[in-house]
Amino acid sequence: MARIGNIELGDFPLLLAPMEDVSDPPFRAVCKEHGADLMYTEFISSEGLIRDAMKSRKKLDIFDYEKPIGIQIFGGDEEAMALAAKIVDTTNPDLLDINFGCPVKKVVCKGAGAGVLKDIELMVRLTKAVVNATKLPVTVKTRLGWDDNTKNIEQVAERLQDVGIQALTVHGRTRVQMYKGDADWRLIAKVKENPRIQIPIFGNGDIDSPEKALEYKNRYGVDGIMIGRAAIGYPWIFREIKHYLKTGELMDAPTVAERLDACRKHFYKSLQWKGEIVGMLEMRPHYASYLKGLSHVKEFRTRLVSTQSVAEIENIFNDVHEFYANDLVPVLS
Repeated sequence: MARIGNIELGDFPLLLAPMEDVSDPPFRAVCKEHGADLMYTEFISSEGLIRDAMKSRKKLDIFDYEKPIGIQIFGGDEEAMALAAKIVDTTNPDLLDINFGCPVKKVVCKGAGAGVLKDIELMVRLTKAVVNATKLPVTVKTRLGWDDNTKNIEQVAERLQDVGIQALTVHGRTRVQMYKGDADWRLIAKVKENPRIQIPIFGNGDIDSPEKALEYKNRYGVDGIMIGRAAIGYPWIFREIKHYLKTGELMDAPTVAERLDACRKHFYKSLQWKGEIVGMLEMRPHYASYLKGLSHVKEFRTRLVSTQSVAEIENIFNDVHEFYANDLVPVLS
């Protein structure tokens, strides 16, 4: 049984990764419905929270149906991180996560995210400052190291556990790799096998099928896995993995009707949370993922991303449903 503080997550929890411009409440809602055990907000700038920046504050929005949920923060200044942790406390999430893994240049250049991988002493100080500032369980998400010459995750895991974190998620790449190449889970397994490590260790990177989830569970012995890009437009990945782990059988792929149902729910949650104009605009990148692999879908996708009318979006959803229900059997790639 994986446990973070008092949060029981089951025998092998599936976590939804915190992804910038993706893991917002509308997206999380469909992932929760399809089996995500623990979810995180998009990462939030500690400096932005302290300045009361609207974008940062908005990311603190969490809802009861999402629980258990963690709020993730990033930053490179101890005082700012501690103050941000106190602000997070007031929103009553289940845990607080620190991002030491984001490889994006604008974050790294500020000495935050994966930028902290260059300075392990700073990483330890930042973590300690957050642990001391909050009553919430604190977890960390990070990478193997900065580059191939500094894969120090084993040392990092021990030191972060020593200052009080209660779970660690490791993405199996270095910062230099970004998201290229294969994730290397061998070092994640070494962290898990370390007799000094008593906290849950979650693996992240390249899990995109039930078969791979089972293989990595058995081969690397982690306490659970975090799924990111594979869930975009395909929240069914969570239920499919759970079913396969339990039965050894693959579930049928979601029908066109199921795809449209999830896409529609995501769309209306987006309108509800962001307002009509922003909600429609920020939904556009998701259509291709929800409809991926369907034959003859380009026309519908083009219409979805070009209209500015909620009523017309609904009409297009209905047209897609009717087209695949009555005219053609969809070909899935």
